[in-house]
Amino acid sequence: MRISPFTTELQVRDYECDLQGIVNNAVYQHYLEHARHEYLNSRGLDFSELTALGVIIVVIRAELDYKQALRPGDRFSVSVSVKKLGRLKVVFEQEIRRLTDDELMLEAKITAASLKNGERPYFPEELGKLL
Repeated sequence: MRISPFTTELQVRDYECDLQGIVNNAVYQHYLEHARHEYLNSRGLDFSELTALGVIIVVIRAELDYKQALRPGDRFSVSVSVKKLGRLKVVFEQEIRRLTDDELMLEAKITAASLKNGERPYFPEELGKLL
């Protein structure tokens, strides 16, 4: 899956690595979330403003396929593409690629839904800007 509609670049910080000298598996979730928030911003949507408006977006499924490990100092890109799934969900398809050689490090599919009043799922019109 080659994704490119939106891409942001980051660099591995030393404290994100474990004793093995590689990025801890949980840290990749932070990279993916940061890229999704940047993607929202690029579409004129601010995550905190959406929340203040009552548009509560929650991750309901995360599928991560680790291909290779990032190491301290590695520069990498995180790409985001979005598609609608059914009536109420969106799927963020994401990739992390090392910049030095364009090597695929991780593939992810993050499924999200919005909750009305924090309870009932619905598809807010604001999310239409992502598609």
